Amino acid sequence: MLIERADFADLDMLAAHRQRCWERQLEYVVANSPLHHRAWAGVSPPRSLDALADLLLTDKEMLRASQRTHPPFGDYLAAPATAVVRIHRTSGTTGTAMNLALSEQDAHETAVVGGRAQSAAGLGPGHRVVHCLNYRLWMGGYSDHTTLEATSAAVVPFGVGETQLLVRTIQELGITAISCTPSYPAVLERVLAEHFPGVRPRDLGLRLGLFGGEAGVDSPDFRRRMESTWGMKVRNANYGVSDVFCNFAGQTEHDNDLHFMALDVLHPELIAPDTGAALPWREGERGELVLTHVSRECQPLVRFRTGDIIVLTGLGRAACGRTAPRFRVVGRSDDMVVVRGINVFPTQVAAVLNRDDALSGEYRIVLDGPGPYDALPVEAELADTSAGATSERLAHALAAAIKRELGVTARVTLLPFGTLPRTEGKTRRVIKPASEPTRD
Repeated sequence: MLIERADFADLDMLAAHRQRCWERQLEYVVANSPLHHRAWAGVSPPRSLDALADLLLTDKEMLRASQRTHPPFGDYLAAPATAVVRIHRTSGTTGTAMNLALSEQDAHETAVVGGRAQSAAGLGPGHRVVHCLNYRLWMGGYSDHTTLEATSAAVVPFGVGETQLLVRTIQELGITAISCTPSYPAVLERVLAEHFPGVRPRDLGLRLGLFGGEAGVDSPDFRRRMESTWGMKVRNANYGVSDVFCNFAGQTEHDNDLHFMALDVLHPELIAPDTGAALPWREGERGELVLTHVSRECQPLVRFRTGDIIVLTGLGRAACGRTAPRFRVVGRSDDMVVVRGINVFPTQVAAVLNRDDALSGEYRIVLDGPGPYDALPVEAELADTSAGATSERLAHALAAAIKRELGVTARVTLLPFGTLPRTEGKTRRVIKPASEPTRD
């Protein structure tokens, strides 16, 4: 059950609201979700959210197994099949695409909560925003479109592909904002250089960039570089977990942190990623984010491991006036690379690389085996203005910076500008051997 302007609401009032919602949701899950019966293994689930840590965790593999044995939605589909009004599917990069079902209520709550994040990023009436994410089944397409509409902005449903047409559409319709992955502007820059001579990115007149689907936008240096090139404000306006909510957190103009916009319908926890032990919800705490629906009809999840490692950065009222908890994403637990016992995330590597204007910002970590690793193999791309003669010295300097800041030895290989792929979809930063799975 939604509360109007929940991102500004009193936290004690929100906690009481979540508790009331959980009591109803618990009865619903107990009555309708066999998956959770198995997960709880006969344990009586607590009626108090404060005792939720007594329940065992659920994870993505449990959902995969459920959908394999009870296709297409798994036996955690708690509503009648006739209640499903929208169906999405994850990318299935592991070979197992997940089917996501939404009821009318689920879809409405998804749009409202995501709209809070988009609004906080600066989108609203008067904007014309072009949405450039894949509309074919992926949650980021149509469902994210509805979050943009929830801000009362005019939304142009463009999708992916035909980038030259996108440039002309931006010009002809006077579009002021773009919604896409953080790596897509690099594709646009290349198309402008090749097909629109004399047209610079900032000439398109975009004032606001709304990004999601990939890490990177939380880096101030990445944002500074993009803002300098495009002349627009850059926001991470679209942080979510497809199985839970496609978008429930975003940045504002006041700081670099993500604001958790869903405290009326989602209950968050932190756990130690290695042991699953509950961690305190307090400023400065770092752990894996775990989420529980307190209002969900079709596929309710309880204590679901997101795999995202976050740091809580603020629990008081923010500069923008919101009470929404603030956090930063350190990285994905399954993208973590262990180098001589030290955990390294791609976002940490990006933070080092993005400070050097001699680089394009494109990079990847190419693993040559299952590990353990003695050094971090990093491929970084030079900017188009960089001279090849500086490459060896620059590679040594970058390796030294990674060693100094992350504490690990890196093997840095510099590549000519344009070597690494640009993509309209999600860019993979950690390239694993073919025998190792990647996440959906």
